[in-house]
Amino acid sequence: MSWPTLPVPWATAAVARGPRRWWAGPLDVEGLAVGSVSAAASAANALAATRDSSWNAFVPSGLVGASFGSISRLRVAGEPVKGWGEMSGFFRTSDGWIRLHGNYPHHAAVIRSVLGVSNRSGAESAIQEWEGVALEETLRAAGGIAGAVRTPDVWRAHPHHAAAIQDRPLVTLGASTGATRRLVPSTSLPLQGIRVLDLTRVIAGPTAARFLGALGADVLHIDRPDSPELLDQHLDTGFAKRTATVDFAGPDGQATAQELAGTADIVLTGYRPGALRRFGLDRESLLAEHPHLVVVELSAWSDSGPWGGERGFDSIVQAVSGIATTYADADGRPGALPVQALDHATGYLMAAAALRLLNRRPHEGGASAQLALARTAEWLLHHNGSATDAEQTFDGPDCPLWLATAESSYGAIEYVRPPLFVGDVPLDFPSPPRRYGQDPPEWWLTD
Repeated sequence: MSWPTLPVPWATAAVARGPRRWWAGPLDVEGLAVGSVSAAASAANALAATRDSSWNAFVPSGLVGASFGSISRLRVAGEPVKGWGEMSGFFRTSDGWIRLHGNYPHHAAVIRSVLGVSNRSGAESAIQEWEGVALEETLRAAGGIAGAVRTPDVWRAHPHHAAAIQDRPLVTLGASTGATRRLVPSTSLPLQGIRVLDLTRVIAGPTAARFLGALGADVLHIDRPDSPELLDQHLDTGFAKRTATVDFAGPDGQATAQELAGTADIVLTGYRPGALRRFGLDRESLLAEHPHLVVVELSAWSDSGPWGGERGFDSIVQAVSGIATTYADADGRPGALPVQALDHATGYLMAAAALRLLNRRPHEGGASAQLALARTAEWLLHHNGSATDAEQTFDGPDCPLWLATAESSYGAIEYVRPPLFVGDVPLDFPSPPRRYGQDPPEWWLTD
């Protein structure tokens, strides 16, 4: 079996080597994983060639598998990091199932408040009195994160699917601005000398930024001080970047954010559609003010259709789109993908888009790209895997050679390397996660 070329606007040329199947299951998660990383690797190779670098990468498929499950392999001072929160997971409703996401304290608080409970046991009892869609709507209206479990057919009949998902490409490109800016030659890494402002959260966007940092970019991750990232999430995706907090709502913070955006090359955003508009950090505002930028926007459901302004996570998209029922067990309990593949794959597609648009900037100017987790799920649902042909090989995801260790301010960290080899040498991150939020909001690179 060959690796698929994902339907993105650029041909995938990077070579993928290694096993073809390791996660037994009904969907081709391996194809999505390796295809998305190959798209990013191909874009990196093309940019390196433009910048007169001999850098050329290939994709070891087993390392891709390990990377997509990076948080499960992460060890800090010898200990694994925390998994799901108490209020996260599947819950039985009066008419089926619902999946809740309560990893973040404020989302868990909404669940407890709406249900009038204090713990998971209480939630399980209370939710059995609710219909799934009614609870989904009630929790979302209160600021929570929930998705009633639907079959693929029910999801395809949903108004949002017709309006925003079924005809949407994996990567939607905006028009170029014409504000060209040259790329100076670089004989080292493809993104040496490039600045990336990371305004993303959770997994997908931070994975894209982490990958761009591994390619040599100066990556600065910004969070609002009233909405810190989960520490375990930071420890997994905080490699190859610095992190700072900026209050976008205050005049000083807004000026700082605009200064950083105006002096960046790439801006990644991953907030709910419309959330950054009042700060002038949405796609349209950024390109109007700073037309040299490459802006890559991520959403859960896309920015159009009935759910265009809704929050969402990988696990919720799996539940709503029919992936959860596709992976249901013999008793009908919904299941999940072996890894959070929608997040990771979309993150690598974000990186691919950023690299390709940066490569075009000297001739076409700044530009934008938009991606949605629900659209990635749509691709996956149309590509079957196999429940019987998983391979157990030395160079599969469990290969110990994919792991590395580094000292950090949090202690010794064992982690999965980036999913690329350059020649016979595995790529590595230039730095481990730094102390969260303690870096100044400024670039390391100077003009």
